[in-house]
Amino acid sequence: MSEVVLSPKAYIKMVFHAAKYPHSAVNGLLLGSKSNKTEVVDAVPLFHQCLYVTPMNEIALIQVESKAASDGLQIIGYYAASENFYDNTIDKVPAIKIAEKIAENNGSACVVVIDNKSLCTDMKHSGLKVWQSNDGKWAKAKHSLSDSKNTVDAVSLLLQRGAMKELNDFDNYLDNTENDWTNQNLNFDLKKILAMH
Repeated sequence: MSEVVLSPKAYIKMVFHAAKYPHSAVNGLLLGSKSNKTEVVDAVPLFHQCLYVTPMNEIALIQVESKAASDGLQIIGYYAASENFYDNTIDKVPAIKIAEKIAENNGSACVVVIDNKSLCTDMKHSGLKVWQSNDGKWAKAKHSLSDSKNTVDAVSLLLQRGAMKELNDFDNYLDNTENDWTNQNLNFDLKKILAMH
């Protein structure tokens, strides 16, 4: 197993998704390049309502896979945050079958669980727990966050400002197709914020 490296952009989207819907379980997909390294370069927020609705998951997976391929990326993992404050292990991950399907297609797929207890407006560490597929089983994985100190500080500042309200997930898109699930506007803002911080 290799170390899972998370980009600031992927990390911020995951945390924003959990922070925008603290009353709900949330999930999403992790994207990486088509290489042997497990480097998460982006995250796609999927659901906060329809986590277990198979047709919605299938539609989302097809669209995300197509968009990722056009950007030279592939789906390499899954992330989730449970609605229960204490459910922060892989055994409690909502809709884990999505992660298992990803692992069938990518032997080094990873699952990131957001530790709800760590999310606050003055975060000290990333608050993520990571597992990686190893011979068909999930094993705890070493992980790191690129530019960790600056990224965690920037996320704390952005959460204080309420920036997570700008994030759209696939549920938002299904409610209104003008809600961009790729979060292109947010991507641009994140680049500026991280560069300034």
